[in-house]
Amino acid sequence: QVQLAESGGGLVQAGGSLRLSCAASEPTLNNRVIGWFRQAPGKEREFVAGHIGTAGSTYYAESVTGRFTIFRDNTKNTIYLQMDHLKPEDTAIYFCAASAAASRSHRAFGDWGQGTQVTVSS
Repeated sequence: QVQLAESGGGLVQAGGSLRLSCAASEPTLNNRVIGWFRQAPGKEREFVAGHIGTAGSTYYAESVTGRFTIFRDNTKNTIYLQMDHLKPEDTAIYFCAASAAASRSHRAFGDWGQGTQVTVSS
């Protein structure tokens, strides 16, 4: 079981940027897929971005492609989500999660962090 801890959320104006961090307890993420998901009040949890540890490849939801970047710092065992050109509709609690295989479904991810709030004002 992987323990994950998110940080970096906050309040930002539309058009601004935030960088979220997901620190993992395991010494290596090579065998894991790390996904970022978000959940707004009254809405389903939705996929945002994924990082495939073994290949180092990434995949994104269409709504964030070109604005968000997921990347990994091996020295810190941390996955980041760089969010640029933020929009009010990006407002949600953001979670990172770990899985053994790449997926866009939250049901495929078994280990979750506690979440961090992102609020984008118009």
